[in-house]
Amino acid sequence: MKIDFQRALTAPEGAQEVLLVRHGACDPPAPDGLVDGRSDPSLNERGRGEAAAVTGRLSGMPIAAVFATPLRRASETAAAVAAEHELEAEILADLVEVYLGEWEGHGIHERGARGDAELARVLREQRWELIPGAEPADVFAARVRRGIEQVADAAGDGSIAVAFTHSAVIAEFCRQVTGSEPFAFLHNSNGSVTRLFRMPDGRWVLVSFNETEHLLS
Repeated sequence: MKIDFQRALTAPEGAQEVLLVRHGACDPPAPDGLVDGRSDPSLNERGRGEAAAVTGRLSGMPIAAVFATPLRRASETAAAVAAEHELEAEILADLVEVYLGEWEGHGIHERGARGDAELARVLREQRWELIPGAEPADVFAARVRRGIEQVADAAGDGSIAVAFTHSAVIAEFCRQVTGSEPFAFLHNSNGSVTRLFRMPDGRWVLVSFNETEHLLS
């Protein structure tokens, strides 16, 4: 096999390219605003601007399929990209955010703002399961893998599949691909783009993480 390490990076023949896009910014959810037990706020003004910037970033790219989670902040971010490419976003529940149990709708944002000790322990030990009723790590890992493999199945040679998803989902899959600590990739920005290849042998390669240049203009 011949390899040219100086060539521009592109997905090799037989590989699939996947972009993971974190949804745009949203306001903290209200405890009475849960949908099927999950926090489900819409994009705020900043988030709508981030969605527009993502649309510009992906304009002209060979997008074959667009996926979004059932949560509004993800599906609203995906809508303009899907329309730009004359596609309809497919809803993929496997890529919904990690379930936070008793903290759903009760302020992980607020906990972070006040330096809450319980949240600090979750982040220090890198274990969502410390939250009462939260999704078990093995269950979360399995569904994230299943969902992103499904996204990759929709990409072909020379085309790209895009999934609009959530911070912990992106972090979890990057962990699986790289063998990192659990929360090593957790701090990805709203509207950021993470790029991966699924190689012909099924192995995954992380190409870039947290691209945000399109958000700076």
